[in-house]
Amino acid sequence: MERMVSLERLTRETKIRLTLNLDGSGNTEIDTGIGFFDHMLNSFARHGFFDLKVEVEGDLEVDTHHTIEDTGIVLGNAIVQALGEKKSIKRYGSMILPMDEALLLCSLDLSGRPYFAYDVNLTTERVGAFETQMVKEFFYAISYSAQMNLHIRQMAGDNDHHIIEGIFKAFGKALDEATQTDTRIEGVLSTKGSL
Repeated sequence: MERMVSLERLTRETKIRLTLNLDGSGNTEIDTGIGFFDHMLNSFARHGFFDLKVEVEGDLEVDTHHTIEDTGIVLGNAIVQALGEKKSIKRYGSMILPMDEALLLCSLDLSGRPYFAYDVNLTTERVGAFETQMVKEFFYAISYSAQMNLHIRQMAGDNDHHIIEGIFKAFGKALDEATQTDTRIEGVLSTKGSL
């Protein structure tokens, strides 16, 4: 069964087209209008082995907020739709990822119940044109639209570029683990019988 979905979201602030294949090989075509954000989405997809196409037209003359947050909403929707009934998925994924001096933890549960915990200390306002406070907003949007329990924690690091890139890579690795199937799991991995 193919776990791939294409979505489009149009608002007065953004126009987003996104295609996600959970069983890809890390191929990407990304253009959000924010160079560093493109780099981060590419890192997420490559390290998670997801094929990802993203095209965004956003109101960047205002700031980056709507473009980044709305992309998170659409990516989260794509994740949950591509998973379908979540049959035989491992459900949980975790990664502690080093990026030079930075060490990042990402742990998630594709539970169907959104929850977001974020413990990261970024000290600069921007990396390139990317507003660093948008890291939290992006992953909050994903956690709620994908209905996942998502924890992100900075364990070490002082370079914001390394910290942010480590977060995106760790999220890719953790999501890859959680979306893998296991033949031992009949139906879904839950005592309730549903996720």
